[in-house]
Amino acid sequence: MSNAQHLANVMVTAFIDAVNRGIDLIPVVADSTSTAKIAPFIKAFPDRLVNVGIAEQTLVGTAAGLALAGKVAVTCNAAPFLVSRANEQVKVDVCYNNTNVKLFGLNAGASYGPLASTHHSIDDIAVMRGFGNIEIYAPSCPLECRQIIDYALEHQGPVYIRLDGKDLPQLHDENYRFKPGQIDPLRAGHDIALVAMGSTVHEAVNAAMQLAEQDISAGVIAIPSIRPCDTQQLRNLLNHYPAVITLEEHNVSGGVGSLVAEVLAEGGCGIPLLRLGIPDGEYAIAGDRASTRAHHGIDAASVVNSAVRICTGAST
Repeated sequence: MSNAQHLANVMVTAFIDAVNRGIDLIPVVADSTSTAKIAPFIKAFPDRLVNVGIAEQTLVGTAAGLALAGKVAVTCNAAPFLVSRANEQVKVDVCYNNTNVKLFGLNAGASYGPLASTHHSIDDIAVMRGFGNIEIYAPSCPLECRQIIDYALEHQGPVYIRLDGKDLPQLHDENYRFKPGQIDPLRAGHDIALVAMGSTVHEAVNAAMQLAEQDISAGVIAIPSIRPCDTQQLRNLLNHYPAVITLEEHNVSGGVGSLVAEVLAEGGCGIPLLRLGIPDGEYAIAGDRASTRAHHGIDAASVVNSAVRICTGAST
């Protein structure tokens, strides 16, 4: 589908609409107004933004304090700095103390491209899964993103939302309804399942269409809700396939690949699994998005090649 949008723009529109319907929302930024694309919110509500400067620990601590004062506090800054520099504050001030803070990890994955490893966020899901008491989401398109944000702003308690840093086209029509925990089967198949989160769902969809031209029926399963996650639904979906590939712009440990491996292992499912992502012990390369994904085997063409190898091997 078309209608591509930057998810940060979706986020800001959701914030404006939330305040207009009576939610006492306060965005907190760490000198990240351009990253957050927050200018329209500042224009609408100039007294509601808190900018702590380049101080991510202060960002999270301030948000926790605002939440304890009854506000709906939202942090809006780059995922790599939120997760690494404010790690202890997220753990203690937000998760342990169960404050009503919504953490937005902007420009996640390798969105920053040539700025390289210091600016890549390929461990955020793994880190957040290691913390207790926080819900974790990774929308794959603008419509889903808006629904996740609307839910998060009404939900009482900590939430982390991973947002990609590029424009994403729609994957869902107006009838789609996001539900926390629910798995999103986007395309049915029977030869192999492609499981992804966030922006790499688009690579999975493109790969499935290319595989169809080679008479390989690939299902596509998106996991927008990392925690909570309906693992029984996921297991039931995967049990229909003889093999599974996961792909993510994230380290292969701790992300969607790990989640799927856990579900298959704990369910006693003897289904072959290939996890595609940033390999253990490596960092994403410094390059544009297409080059980075091709190098690490998580672009559509690489996924097609992997799926063909698996399906061909399974049939001989």
